[in-house]
Amino acid sequence: MTGMGEARPCPCRRGEPFDVCCGPILAATKPAATAEALMRSRYTAYVVGDVDYLRRSWHPDTLPADLSLDAEHHWLFLEVLKTERGGPFDDNGTVEFMAHYRQGTVRDRMHEVSTFVRVNGAWVYLDGTFVA
Repeated sequence: MTGMGEARPCPCRRGEPFDVCCGPILAATKPAATAEALMRSRYTAYVVGDVDYLRRSWHPDTLPADLSLDAEHHWLFLEVLKTERGGPFDDNGTVEFMAHYRQGTVRDRMHEVSTFVRVNGAWVYLDGTFVA
């Protein structure tokens, strides 16, 4: 809880307050239990500008050398379209999603199928394929 009346909703739109949803995952006090939970937390990291978390949750073999966020992107909402595997007992999984954003006066979306794997027991983002 935020301690200031109503709890702030989590940007991932899972329906829980930030402080019990993606907040603890970003703060590294709770691991992502599934590939979808990791993907939602990564979307939330983009919304709140947490580059450190994005680096920590990216597979070391595919982590870009320069990871900077575009300040002109204003993330609006996330839609999870499909998940395959990526559960608590899996070692890999995919999540298809659309992340809607506004850049200036233009609204657009990013449609991606992301691949996640476990490294030392923790889910990490491996790579993604954009869908036209």
